[in-house]
Amino acid sequence: MDGIWQWLATTGLRITLVVLFAVLATRLIRWVADTVSRRIARSDEQNSTVRSESVKHRQAVASVISSVSIAILYTAVGLDIANELGLPVGSLVAPAAVLGAALGFGAQRIVQDLLSGFFVITERQYGFGDLVELTVSAGGTATGTVEAVTLRVTKLRTSEGEVYTVPNGTIVKALNLSKDWAGAVVDVPVSSAVDINRVNDVLRGVAAAAMDDDEMPGLLLDEPQLMGVESIEVGTVNVRMVARTLPGKQFEVGRRLRALVVSALRREGIATAA
Repeated sequence: MDGIWQWLATTGLRITLVVLFAVLATRLIRWVADTVSRRIARSDEQNSTVRSESVKHRQAVASVISSVSIAILYTAVGLDIANELGLPVGSLVAPAAVLGAALGFGAQRIVQDLLSGFFVITERQYGFGDLVELTVSAGGTATGTVEAVTLRVTKLRTSEGEVYTVPNGTIVKALNLSKDWAGAVVDVPVSSAVDINRVNDVLRGVAAAAMDDDEMPGLLLDEPQLMGVESIEVGTVNVRMVARTLPGKQFEVGRRLRALVVSALRREGIATAA
């Protein structure tokens, strides 16, 4: 009985303190990472309408550093506890190698995820707040705003509030819809009986008015361009307008442009296609 109390007072107490330290250190690492990310985002919000590419990258790097630090911490704590319990850590190397070889095929996916996540971060393919469309190896796609990027997974939130968790190793193609700048494409269907030159004049007026609109000048990089007739169908002619916008603002600009186009066509008495 005295031996048990002595073990609890020495080895047991040390193991308890090590575990407590690991828990507190984990919380501290996560708190520091969250604080750094919030400060980066706050400083960037004061300078621009959307987050810059460098800010997105720094936030992703901060997330990866915190997760790697926690993994290293847990590994060190595990080895220290094993040493305190008197386990022959050195003699476990050979069995661990055999076990690692046996699990090698199962671990291939994890290694692939980690390597893919490493290149996503270092190559700045996308970062926090980017709107992306990821094509996975199974053939499906996941579209949403990036909420988290780690070495293993990428988390996307859709416009409906759903969250995709995509292992990085399954990503075949990443389409970034908000890197550097974006494009709003507006196709205007009009009746084939309408004078196209008149429609073009109206749309050029809309493009010029967009720069004086209350909502769009801060989102547009330059004046929207009229591309002309995009396609011809039975009874319908589609005329296309294109606008360069700030990253991720193409949908907002597109909706506002369509509203201006509809109002302008109504004022001129030009009917859109049925």
